[in-house]
Amino acid sequence: MSRSYHLGRYIALDFWRNLRNIGNSFFVIVLPTALFLFFGTTMDWSDNPVGQGNVSAWTMIAIASYGAAMATTSLAGAAALEIQQGWGRQLALTAMPHGAFVLAKSVVAVSIAVLPVVVLNVVGILTVADMPPGVWLATASLTVLGSLPFALYGLAIGLSFRSDAAVGAATGLLVIFSFLGNAFMPLDGILLDIGRFTPMYGVVALARYPLTEGDLISMDAASQQDPLWAVLLNIIAWTVIFGAACLALQHRRTSRR
Repeated sequence: MSRSYHLGRYIALDFWRNLRNIGNSFFVIVLPTALFLFFGTTMDWSDNPVGQGNVSAWTMIAIASYGAAMATTSLAGAAALEIQQGWGRQLALTAMPHGAFVLAKSVVAVSIAVLPVVVLNVVGILTVADMPPGVWLATASLTVLGSLPFALYGLAIGLSFRSDAAVGAATGLLVIFSFLGNAFMPLDGILLDIGRFTPMYGVVALARYPLTEGDLISMDAASQQDPLWAVLLNIIAWTVIFGAACLALQHRRTSRR
């Protein structure tokens, strides 16, 4: 058997193991779907037009971003804990190189992150969400892409605190980040000004960009727009911050040995 066969088998087993984790599956797939069904399909304004679609699609994209970020955060944090709690030493006794372990965990994290995006988009198609087909594909792809910086966030938390509770708290903080990221309801005033500097704001705005081209929904009907450069700058800045934190924490961990 080739190494790629064994790596593929490891990825499949780890994917299935994580999917069978009821806690993870609930918060990554079931909860975002329930939130969308409640807030995105039952409100009087769900079918109101927004950009090239409607409010239901606008809500669906944001909640899918939350679910995908939840997946990459929890899986990356769990992987960091596995390494520090001895699983890394167990793997070192096998023929699997450390790079293959990282690759396998990355593939599993992205695969799990795809699930809430697929489920929510299917539910959106079957309910009242409406967008042109090209916009559906673009927003779904950008939603998955935008979840990747949160793998670094989860990894940093796992390297910092070395406990399952800390990773759970990190995923809980995503609810606050998502609220400030303009994901759950349109923000105005100082909350919007603060939210623009938080980590979920950029990824949600980028995922919505094909639908709204940067235009914001406002409760007071004020016309505002996020330029694409500002959205990308938010994502790049937080990716650099999370990445630098991971490098510093990994350096601290190895220097103690």
